[in-house]
Amino acid sequence: MRFYVLIPAALLGLAPLACGGSDPEPNDPSQMQNQYGASNQYPPGQYPPGQYGQPTQPGQYQQPTQPGQYQQPTATPAPAPTQPAGQAGTSTGQATAIAPAAAAAATPVLTAMAASEVQGMQPEGSAFAGQFQDGQTLEQPFNIQAGKCYSVIGVGLGVQELDLQIVAQPAPMLPPVVLAQDSTTGPNATLGGKGQCFKNPLPVGGPAKAIMRVRGSGVAVAQIYVK
Repeated sequence: MRFYVLIPAALLGLAPLACGGSDPEPNDPSQMQNQYGASNQYPPGQYPPGQYGQPTQPGQYQQPTQPGQYQQPTATPAPAPTQPAGQAGTSTGQATAIAPAAAAAATPVLTAMAASEVQGMQPEGSAFAGQFQDGQTLEQPFNIQAGKCYSVIGVGLGVQELDLQIVAQPAPMLPPVVLAQDSTTGPNATLGGKGQCFKNPLPVGGPAKAIMRVRGSGVAVAQIYVK
């Protein structure tokens, strides 16, 4: 009789060991975090500053404090715009004055034009010449005398169009006045040819200048004539 009573008592003594104990369950997430030293002092999704490339501003990362972390990206400057190759602009201003001898190739043409266009007239001063870029001008000052008649002949080498003007400068503070200009086209020009020279209508003379203006680029030479 005692034999059957002792067996249940032994089983009852083992029941607390089977139902409870101090060891944690192996799959408890909270116990695993504590086991590996994870900290719960930062909210979910945040990390201590300076680690894991935490962004401080949009598109930036903190300077790394330990090897293996992200470095702060550096901005790459945009390339400067460049002008398309082969695109040439129109120049303005004064042409480069050169000695008339440098335009000696134009001398035969200038002489032939003078014999045809300004018969009976004499050169006023010396010829003037220049090295031109498109749109540039070259001026030759002279004095218009009372009752005199003036013409200008010009020859261009390599240029597309040569234009001639006679301009008066009434006073330093007043704009120049165009007295005459050529009506020809092409690299050679005549102002006041064939007896149509510009005659000063005033009884007094004054300062003036002959102006060459060129389209295209090259060398041009001109001569003023008077009678």
